[in-house]
Amino acid sequence: MGEEISSSRLIRALFCQSVDKTPVWIMRQAGRYLPEYRTLREKAGSFLMLCKTPDLASELTLQPIRRFDLDAAIIFSDILTIPDAMGLELCFEEGQGPYFKRPLKTLADIRALAPPHPETSLRYVCDAIKTVKRELGGTIPLIGFSGSPWTLACYMLEGKGSKTFTQIKRLMWEAPLEFELLITCLSQAVADYLNAQITAGVDVVMVFDTWGGILANSDYERATAEPLRQVLSKLKREELRRKIPNIIYAKGCGDHLAALAKMGWNAIGLDWMVDPSWARQIVGEKVALQGNLDPAVLYCKEACVKTEVQKVLDAFGPAPGYIFNLGHGIPPTVDPERVRFLVDAVHHFGVGENSGMGL
Repeated sequence: MGEEISSSRLIRALFCQSVDKTPVWIMRQAGRYLPEYRTLREKAGSFLMLCKTPDLASELTLQPIRRFDLDAAIIFSDILTIPDAMGLELCFEEGQGPYFKRPLKTLADIRALAPPHPETSLRYVCDAIKTVKRELGGTIPLIGFSGSPWTLACYMLEGKGSKTFTQIKRLMWEAPLEFELLITCLSQAVADYLNAQITAGVDVVMVFDTWGGILANSDYERATAEPLRQVLSKLKREELRRKIPNIIYAKGCGDHLAALAKMGWNAIGLDWMVDPSWARQIVGEKVALQGNLDPAVLYCKEACVKTEVQKVLDAFGPAPGYIFNLGHGIPPTVDPERVRFLVDAVHHFGVGENSGMGL
């Protein structure tokens, strides 16, 4: 890792080291709330075209970096690229969200699965990473990511988003051997994919366990905790003398913070329903925390945004090992100027505040 990146606010915070100002980046910071994104999306014709064209994906990754004083970029992609590479044929329709043309329908479908080769079937992501790294020139870190094995399995069985994900739960309860085959396959696929991103140049990797929170406590261990351990055990921690920290974002999993901390993740991303001071007591001082402003705050007036940012910073406290973020992604109808104000407010009120900023 270059000296500039290793000493950047984000990397230092992820390793629980002191920083001059609280680092901030935002989930879905490259997305529909930006007018330049919408312009490029219209020209490209489809969301998948944006994802699978490295030059377009790299441009979208850089758009928010040009606008805001963010402390990290995150590669523009989607959490469902792995199932798409496995032949499920990912599709997007306006107003409907992602879905698969060929979801898993039978036990034979599951038995036939194999982890994809990221250097071939997901090469477009790696190529975009290489382009972005060149463009960033070592100024800020680049984050790569994947969905968790459980989250990917949820979409692969249901075919799309769901409030209940009954298909994957039925598989888990009624066909435990096939469920284990699926989760084991996806654990390897996620690790391979993230390691390929590390080789391509990302400085941090993040796993989104978006649907771990829908599991009963009795099912959490085998369905998502153990697969996450398997992923973590296979992740590269160094690449060409670069130390690569990792983040787990576990939506709705506040009850499992202690277990996540024990796994060995460098950082845990919190949704807005978790109390930060309680979370710090649970995970201790050796695990960084990320989060967790309610995204709806971005619809408020600036004075309100300022107040809520200060509340979050106060709740997480002054200890090293904190990255400001939302508790989920930026809503698509947010005014970009609210995002600018948010980022500047974090840098002003966080560690090493600059009282001359005039917020």
